[in-house]
Amino acid sequence: MKFVNKIELGDPSTKKQNFINVKLKLLCCRYWYLDLWDCHDMVFPFWRIYWNKNEGGVLTLQDDIYKMDPNFLYIISPFTSFSTRFSKHHKYDTGIHVSGKNLTEKHNEDYFESKSLIHFFTHFNLGTPFDNVFPGIFKIELTDHLKERLIYLTERLKIENHDFKLTFNLKLQSFVREAISNIGAELWKTINIDERVLTVHRFIEANINEKLSNSELASIVNMAPNSFARLFKEEMGITLHNFIQNRKIAKACEIFEYTNDTIESISFKLGFSDRYHFSRVFKSVTGISPALYKSGKYT
Repeated sequence: MKFVNKIELGDPSTKKQNFINVKLKLLCCRYWYLDLWDCHDMVFPFWRIYWNKNEGGVLTLQDDIYKMDPNFLYIISPFTSFSTRFSKHHKYDTGIHVSGKNLTEKHNEDYFESKSLIHFFTHFNLGTPFDNVFPGIFKIELTDHLKERLIYLTERLKIENHDFKLTFNLKLQSFVREAISNIGAELWKTINIDERVLTVHRFIEANINEKLSNSELASIVNMAPNSFARLFKEEMGITLHNFIQNRKIAKACEIFEYTNDTIESISFKLGFSDRYHFSRVFKSVTGISPALYKSGKYT
């Protein structure tokens, strides 16, 4: 007879298993028809999944152009600077210009498909350290299972677009997890970063509302500030100062999504000296003002 090794887990094996904890947090999920999708140099601190039911959508990442295919999902990692357009109706070469509306049961989807871009998108975060991977756009084939999930999600979004029930949440989470699991393993190498950097990374996330100094963070792992700053830059590919700013703006975006807090209250909540300092940093990171982000007039 075999005895249970860890009675509290009900685990009969003596072999330890190690799992990676991915803290998926959904920010938004929408199904729109778009007449205009001229968005340039967008940089946001969250993941996106885009899918267009019809052709005409275009993504641009530096010199790479992606003509969006309805048979594929397009996953965009955080802090990727990219542009979008709807080729049938293209007017602007700078700035962020979006014109469209939520699709509902009252709309004739076939009618809008003939003249507009039918666009599904969801924004989300994955937590430490998976929100700090290399920027990029990843084209993922729409498998039968993903297609089945997508049909369910888009049909439900036409009925309910605000208070989602548990089933919708679970199926959206399942859809996101399956989609990102198809990204190549090379993207996830950040899970192998130096343990000292990961320790500080987690401390920053837990204390994002505070004003954090290099010396304070270095002391957590018993290193000199300059030595730790060099190690952090080598491991993360970004300075410690810029990393902290990025994470504060990521938190600001999350607060904008989930609350009606004012720009002033968010700036003080995240340790900025005033609204103007916060606005400058927000725009330097995302390319748009916090007021425009708060309005939701982007995708």
